[in-house]
Amino acid sequence: MDAASPSLSSKSKSRVEARFPLQEYFVPRPSCPRKTVGDRFIPVRSAMDFDMARYLLTESRKEKESSSVVSPSKEAYRKVLAEALNMNRTRILAFKTKPPTPVDSVFAETFSDCNTAAQVKSAKPRRYIPQTAERTLDAPEIVDDYYLNLLDWSSSNVVAIALGNTVYLWDASSGSTSELLTIDDDSGPVTSVNWAPDGWHIAVGLNNAEVQLWDYTANKQLRTLRGGHRSRVGALSWNQHILTTGGMDGLIINNDVRVRNHIVDVYRAHEQEVCGLKWSSSGQHLASGGNDNLLYIWDRSASSSNSPTQWLHRLEDHTAAVKALAWCPFQSNLLASGGGSGDRCIKFWNTHTGACLNSVDTGSQVCSLLWSKSERELLSSHGFTENQLTLWKYPSMVKMAELTGHTSRVLFMAQSPDGCTVASAAGDETLRFWNVFGIPQVAKPAAKTANLGPFAHLSHIR
Repeated sequence: MDAASPSLSSKSKSRVEARFPLQEYFVPRPSCPRKTVGDRFIPVRSAMDFDMARYLLTESRKEKESSSVVSPSKEAYRKVLAEALNMNRTRILAFKTKPPTPVDSVFAETFSDCNTAAQVKSAKPRRYIPQTAERTLDAPEIVDDYYLNLLDWSSSNVVAIALGNTVYLWDASSGSTSELLTIDDDSGPVTSVNWAPDGWHIAVGLNNAEVQLWDYTANKQLRTLRGGHRSRVGALSWNQHILTTGGMDGLIINNDVRVRNHIVDVYRAHEQEVCGLKWSSSGQHLASGGNDNLLYIWDRSASSSNSPTQWLHRLEDHTAAVKALAWCPFQSNLLASGGGSGDRCIKFWNTHTGACLNSVDTGSQVCSLLWSKSERELLSSHGFTENQLTLWKYPSMVKMAELTGHTSRVLFMAQSPDGCTVASAAGDETLRFWNVFGIPQVAKPAAKTANLGPFAHLSHIR
């Protein structure tokens, strides 16, 4: 098991008052002693050729004085002397004879075109990956618990982070910070946050087994989902109008947020807390990971059929809690999963067959995984001992970069809407932003369409 830290209530209130959340966090740089540099050039005699220098000074003057009369023997002696002193420097790296003329060939033009294409292909510059965070914000009182999911980035470019009993919003476009909600100690702390696909609504899981739905533009609570779980809700995942919740009770519940009786399906398989939930981009398959070291793949269509088991695959290869899950954006049936401190592996799965395609031992607890939206790359965040973010090239799994700066395990990651920037939150109470996936591509303006989010056809939720 991957242990969590003590409860939030044990921390002093004075510490909260001294640090306002989501403000710029400056790290002092160590001063470096200036190196004294002299202003004198002292030549080294061993590197000087005094014979050559004397020859150049004296012979050139003598040649000018007696240039009119030069005997053949003196000219021959001068050439021998110049050759002995390596004066014939025009012949360095030169052909002794004229190089042969190239023979024309019927393939010459083809080879030329191939070489030109190869040069153009190899001219693509290697992407620069900054090794330090682009920005660091203060995140006091973040709950240091491996099984929770306290960070998410919306499609409207707003970062949500839960700090204790409060959910804060940071607008990445303007840099402004606002408070969405604060719950009382009986219900808290907040155990999960997840933005709806429309970017305007957010689900908030609580320690008292409830889930609240909020409209952040109106700063208004829409409804509370009750009656499904018996303990805290630490994992959330949206699939259009379906909100899937995972709890410490091991249950996975599909909730239709449009109707009063919101519970649609209940998946029972995990024997311990569900800490990872991710729907595939097609919305057909759900991946769930738990503290029982198990990874399940669920088929949405199987829940309404007469199948003897609700799950499609039961994967038992991990030897620790499975929290980090990421569906591949360029291969729909490829899933990456990461294990806790007793496992430390990133595994890749074919979700059609249930086969494990590859397993890589990272050497430390895998807390979170993110795929690049534009390149075949995978980013992982880790715990002890390095507390780093590692960028991998897929499928070779060669390390492209290691991003360091956090001083405690990097529990949560979220990706910007353009796919280029990654936010990471750690037990060191900082929120850092990394420009790890490159410069955003300029997209063509899309035609205006109706809002197709889960709340598009509703003026309110009952």
